[in-house]
Amino acid sequence: MDQAQLNLQYTEVKAPFSGIVSKKSVEAGQIAEEGQPLMAIVPLEDIWVTANFKETQLKNMRPGQAASISVDAFGGRKYKGHVESIAAATGAKFSLLPPENAAGNYVKVVQRVPVKIVLERGQNADHLLRPGMSVYPTVYVR
Repeated sequence: MDQAQLNLQYTEVKAPFSGIVSKKSVEAGQIAEEGQPLMAIVPLEDIWVTANFKETQLKNMRPGQAASISVDAFGGRKYKGHVESIAAATGAKFSLLPPENAAGNYVKVVQRVPVKIVLERGQNADHLLRPGMSVYPTVYVR
């Protein structure tokens, strides 16, 4: 009986946080292996935006500064937040196939640096924001 109760506990999968299930790749009755991805969960409360600012726009930008985003899909609705972090390298350095310019190429190309803007809690009570949506970010540097 103890073994049966232990086996029953193995049939339960608990989510690490609340959210909306997306990309579900498992069905009831299917056997799942340890470490196998079963689904993606989109969090509802912990929301952030990765804004790719030009390197020339980062001069006075620092973590902790106030920010806002405007979402076109909702008629320009604004959300308040703050800069949590600025990436350690440009997006091109972390890409799957980073560009490698040939020697002698002296054309200056302005790179983009990812900046994480965390939205203040309680603004997305209607849960409208979704991953991949286009927004217009603004960081208040003064």
